[in-house]
Amino acid sequence: MPRPTRLHLPGVPQHITQRGNNRQACFYAEDDYRFYLELLQTACRNHDCDLHAYVLMTNHVHLLMTPGKADSIPLVIRDTGRDYVRSVNKAYRRTGTLWEGRYKSSLVDQARYCLTCYRYIELNPVRAGMVKQPEDYPWSSYRCNARGVTNALITPHDCWLALGENNTQRALAYLALVNQRMAQDDLDHIRNSLNTGLPTGNHRFRREIESALAIRLGHGKRGRPRKVAD
Repeated sequence: MPRPTRLHLPGVPQHITQRGNNRQACFYAEDDYRFYLELLQTACRNHDCDLHAYVLMTNHVHLLMTPGKADSIPLVIRDTGRDYVRSVNKAYRRTGTLWEGRYKSSLVDQARYCLTCYRYIELNPVRAGMVKQPEDYPWSSYRCNARGVTNALITPHDCWLALGENNTQRALAYLALVNQRMAQDDLDHIRNSLNTGLPTGNHRFRREIESALAIRLGHGKRGRPRKVAD
């Protein structure tokens, strides 16, 4: 089966996930999480990429980013992953790959799914049963986006900025969204879009992507995908 074609459009957010090889751990200690985030911040700055939301799980990561250039996200993932693996291999005297091949990505419809992807990403530890409340998990952007805690990694997306007239109002409005139960159809659509590499959005959004990139996309399935870890 051919690999899904990655789609990149400057100014359009992307949901990214990268997993550990054979679903093995990518992070072993708190310093590992911190170092990955430091590398991610540097790579985003170097390659003109805004980071809106993230979560670092034990064996995978989720990121929501908007690239300034067509190659911004591939370069960010390359630099962060390469330098992180070198450090981990040296620190733990291991060799070989850490990541499971290519990262997965999906362009996100800003009007409909951007804040839904925020929530999907930051609620990952809750769905995984690691914590009861998202604020209890230290390795995500939740405390920034929902509680107003300063986080130098985060650049708010316009959809988050539109939630209020100031950051306090925006955080409270986003918190109210997080406290609403996510529709199963939205969960399924986000997962399926990542697995297939197709855009996270409706048919109109897909037609816009096809027109902008002069390509023809498959339709994918909106139903429940095969079960995979978040």
